[in-house]
Amino acid sequence: MPKRIAIVEDEAELASLIDYNLRRHGYQPHVLSGSKGTLKALEQLRPDMVLLDVMLPEADGFELCKQIRQSTALGRIPVLFLTARADEVDRVLGLEIGGDDYMTKPFSPRELIARIKAHLRREEMETEPLAIEIGKFRLDGGARRVFLSERELTLTSTEFNLLEFFLTHTGRAYSREQLLDAVWGEQRFVTPRTVDVHVRRLREQIEEQPENPRYLTTVRGFGYRFEEPS
Repeated sequence: MPKRIAIVEDEAELASLIDYNLRRHGYQPHVLSGSKGTLKALEQLRPDMVLLDVMLPEADGFELCKQIRQSTALGRIPVLFLTARADEVDRVLGLEIGGDDYMTKPFSPRELIARIKAHLRREEMETEPLAIEIGKFRLDGGARRVFLSERELTLTSTEFNLLEFFLTHTGRAYSREQLLDAVWGEQRFVTPRTVDVHVRRLREQIEEQPENPRYLTTVRGFGYRFEEPS
């Protein structure tokens, strides 16, 4: 079955261009204008990925992303922001609220397709899903679910992959570049700053005191280390 890609974009010409290029590469695109009711439409569609404009006519793309992350049906699917806002503060905000990637307009259709392939490839890489129990953490790779004690964590796809890496590589320090290579892979289009954003979000989920982490600690001047859970 071709992968379903939702295009939430109110610029008809751009939406048509993206739709054309996705169909050329074997995807099944669905264009949504971003008007009221978009979240419900996405929940009915159950896409494999969402391309989301930030500046929508009747909604804010950042707010819609928050709603996607809170949705039982959509919470774990990759979200790639498409926007004319190139400031770093907007890029960081997009990642902090749960976006997996961020592209500024104008962009190359070839690069967009490459990023889509990279995100979807990561979703399919686990041929034998891991089942991990370490300390109070329990990870079910097949169901893409993680529990801390009996509480299920609400993680994006990228956050899940990052936590899975840390749980299987405890006790050793990793630089931001090493984490980008291990989690985002060779087809990555993000910066080391992206790692900091996702680590901050993970800490909010797993640490009692995110500002004083017990598990996911900072190695000053280098990167991060996941301490062996007890």
